Amino acid sequence: MPEPQSQAGRTAVVTGASSGIGRAIAERLAAAGAHVVLGGRTESAMNEAAARIEAAGGAATFVVGDVREPGVVQGLIDAAVAATGHVDVVVNNAGIADFGPILEGDAERWRALFDTNVVALLVGCQAGVRAMRHQGTPGHIVNVSSVAAQDPSSGVYGATKHAVNVISRTLRLELLEDPIKVTTIMPGVVATNMARSLDPSILTTLVALSGLDVELSAGERIPDEVLARAQAALSEFAARPEDIADAVLFAVSQPAGVHVAELVVRPNKDLQLT
Repeated sequence: MPEPQSQAGRTAVVTGASSGIGRAIAERLAAAGAHVVLGGRTESAMNEAAARIEAAGGAATFVVGDVREPGVVQGLIDAAVAATGHVDVVVNNAGIADFGPILEGDAERWRALFDTNVVALLVGCQAGVRAMRHQGTPGHIVNVSSVAAQDPSSGVYGATKHAVNVISRTLRLELLEDPIKVTTIMPGVVATNMARSLDPSILTTLVALSGLDVELSAGERIPDEVLARAQAALSEFAARPEDIADAVLFAVSQPAGVHVAELVVRPNKDLQLT
């Protein structure tokens, strides 16, 4: 595979960039030369993510906020334009998971899932396209979905990711006359903080695989070292966030005449988590 082209001179917005897949995407795009604008909910984590990029020689700006709140996603686009005068890539990555049974769920949690995984993504698509059209320059929208979208019995979480796929395919048709591409990335199991939404017994297994003496509770942020060590132990069953970042860089690096519409990135073997 040829080396991805440089992203120098481009500005990329990445939501959910404080850890995991989002942070890896931001780091990969920055390493390729893009100025990245990161969005996330926790200021300390955002500071750390931006510092990692800058320490590696990249350029980063961050905005703290919850994508479910009005104006936050638009604020990220505005921050990108304010920082560099343009926005060229928007990666709608922010997402939350809930793998519980429908009959044990509640409406408030379902609203959070759809507001984060679907509505915020829609706002990101719309705001990104408007900025790109205003500039009159080529652009790229990348929507992070999941292989759960391909499973018709993947619950409410899978339903939100199926919606992401439908939105992406529809948006691509709406943009056929624009120099704006749309790519859907569908990761399989990846070692990220999304695991905190899993059954407590699985969290216990992750800690055991890491070899660290750490106590975790459901919903609690999982330390990076635990995730890295668990992924290394499960390398055949869990991809790395960097693997997904490589897919994003590949998609946005294609020449003008090539449109990578969908990419599925999964580990070699399936890991049954539910």
